[in-house]
Amino acid sequence: MGINLHDYQTTVKSCATLSGIGVHSGKPVTIRFNPAEPDTGVVFVYTGEHGAGRQLPALVSEVGATALCTVLGEPSGFHVATVEHLMAALLGLGIDNVLIEIDGNEVPVMDGSAAMFVDAIDQAGIETLDVKRRYIRVVKPVRIDSGASWAEFRPYRGTRFEVEIDFDSPAIGRQAFAADIDPVSFRKDMARARTFGFMRDVERLWAGGYALGSSLENSIVIGDDNHVINMEGLRYSDEFVRHKTLDAMGDLALAGARFIGCFKSFRGGHRLNAAALRHLLSDPTAFEIVETNRRSRGRGAEMIAVNAPVYAPWVL
Repeated sequence: MGINLHDYQTTVKSCATLSGIGVHSGKPVTIRFNPAEPDTGVVFVYTGEHGAGRQLPALVSEVGATALCTVLGEPSGFHVATVEHLMAALLGLGIDNVLIEIDGNEVPVMDGSAAMFVDAIDQAGIETLDVKRRYIRVVKPVRIDSGASWAEFRPYRGTRFEVEIDFDSPAIGRQAFAADIDPVSFRKDMARARTFGFMRDVERLWAGGYALGSSLENSIVIGDDNHVINMEGLRYSDEFVRHKTLDAMGDLALAGARFIGCFKSFRGGHRLNAAALRHLLSDPTAFEIVETNRRSRGRGAEMIAVNAPVYAPWVL
């Protein structure tokens, strides 16, 4: 199967607003999607009382913490936390450029998945811009190991995720999920997969200042009897690994450009995802920057290498 990629960059057609609470902070927050010019990328714009107007680009070089979520900026200073579900929605639906106004320090968790971000983008609409999209194409395998966990990028004609998890819990166990990513498959197979956690960890997380906004309305919770306690059950039989795939998508969306290749991981998480992405981008022999060369309006098209600008966001 050949590469099926869009030639040109995109943004949202109009504005859309979402309000909710931060899953870790428990504080109310509102975000607003705004159209952006070509080559802007994804940029968070703070609109709160103190420091309004400060901007934070959604790039792996800005990642300041990866303990229980992905945090952009300085955790003890200006930052935006829990960006992964929103970033996954932007990657999954093919949004390259957007200014995201936010009046707090954490993206709202909504229902614990990317579904409501997808709805907001659908409400805003998608506009195609007149500047070609550039991709990071993986040209050789790159792997990183961390104990029993590992992650790797491999060359592939498309964008693919292959994620496997292994939890010491009968409710989860060992699960694997693999898919080529496009808007149709993302909406159908990943967007609605929710974050999850264990009841036994709640008091420890609360004591550390985490999960203050977590509830059965935005998380799958596994009880002390190793059963899912949410009344509605699971949205997918393997929702846990699908959500881990969603997380990986969001973390890799911080590359600064879409990648062409296959990302594989075993027992991964935010820290490993960020480390693997940094490892790829730190090796100039492992990837090249390409764009579509379409000679006519027919089906024929190829990806050609281009000279990346010196300010390219993927240069660490």
